[in-house]
This record gives sequence, structure tokens and C-alpha cells, in this order.
Amino acid sequence: MASTPSAQTLIDQRRHMVNGQLRVGGVNDLSALAAFLDTPRESFVAAGQAGFAYLDCDQPALGSSGRRLLAPLTLARLLQAAAVAPGERALDVAGGSGYSAAILEQMGASVVALESDAGAADAARRALAGHAGIEVVEGDLASGAQGKGPFDVILVNGAFETRPDALIAQLAEGGRLVGVEARPGAQEAVLIEKSGAGISRRTLFETRVATIEAFRRAPSFAF
Repeated sequence: MASTPSAQTLIDQRRHMVNGQLRVGGVNDLSALAAFLDTPRESFVAAGQAGFAYLDCDQPALGSSGRRLLAPLTLARLLQAAAVAPGERALDVAGGSGYSAAILEQMGASVVALESDAGAADAARRALAGHAGIEVVEGDLASGAQGKGPFDVILVNGAFETRPDALIAQLAEGGRLVGVEARPGAQEAVLIEKSGAGISRRTLFETRVATIEAFRRAPSFAF
């Protein structure tokens, strides 16, 4: 079993992640960079994985058998595109043990963290104890956080094969949803915005993330 890195080693790794991954990867939003620098990712990854917390890849979420935390750069680029502002209300969908919710709170948002995985939701409640700006809710991801919105920002921590219509409906006027749209053979991070004129969609970048079960397309059969 791998030994747990020292506190100073983890701080150094976190700083290197910000400077060597996020900044180099085009993230220049000062609020986002500060949030990633101040949030200990090692507290949210699966037991025994602290030494790998700051690698540029997704990681298994604490308390979950299947949920994974987005790679730091992917998460940071999504949040930068969402342009999170202090005082906004955010819905964090499928964030596992709560790392992305903690980042959103550090950026000044009031957060509802929606998770369907009971183990991950329990881990999030424990990891985020004392965070007054975050409410962890266990429920169906595709249905969103009924009665908790509307939201200025919705972050989907994974790929969706079907359009997340219930989530889009919970956007406030001027609200933004960011996540990854999965199409046959390709995945694209997207920004979906709601305005008086309707709903707009913009492609952000290509990526590869785990597909969220609640947003999988039903299998079809050809005869």
C-alpha cells in the first residue's frame, strides 16, 4: 500500500497542479486558480489515492464504487467557461465526494451538490462539514434539484448522451450549464446558456470523461 504523502508534499503538488497544469492549459481566471490552490483535492479522492490526487487525470471519488472526480484541468476549464461570480447559485451534478462543490464555494457561489451515489453523498457530507455555503442532496441526477433552483450555474461532472432538459429548465435567466456532450465517437465540452431569446449552445473543447449513467441514451435495436 502506498504511503501517504506529507502535508508539505501535498501543498507542493497542489501548487504544481495550478502552475503546471491549469495555467499552462489556458486557465487564467484568477478566482478559479485561487479556488484550486486553496482546496485540498486529496481530501476528496478514494482512500489510499492521496498521492495521485494532483495528476492530470480523473480520480475515484471517496466513498463511491463508481463515481470519479473530473481531471483538474477539465474541471477548471469548465468552470472558467461558466464564469462563476460571487453570490450566484450553483448546482453541482454528480460531483461525487464534493471536490467540485468546494471549488464552486471558494469561487463565491452558494452550492447545491446533487449526487445519486449514496456512498459518495455521505462522503461529501463528511468532507464538507462546516461549509455553510454547500447543501448536499441525494437524488436522481436527471431530474435535477427540484424546488432548489433556479440556478445561475449548473456544472455536470461528466458526459451526457441525452440532452439534460430538466437541468436546463432549472437555469435562471442568464444561467449557464457546462458539461460534456457525448456523441458517437466524440465528446465535446459545451456551454449552454439561457436567455430571453431561448437556449444557446457553444462548443468549448474536446475531451474524454466518464459518461454519467443517468444521462445514457437508451439502447436501440436494428432489425
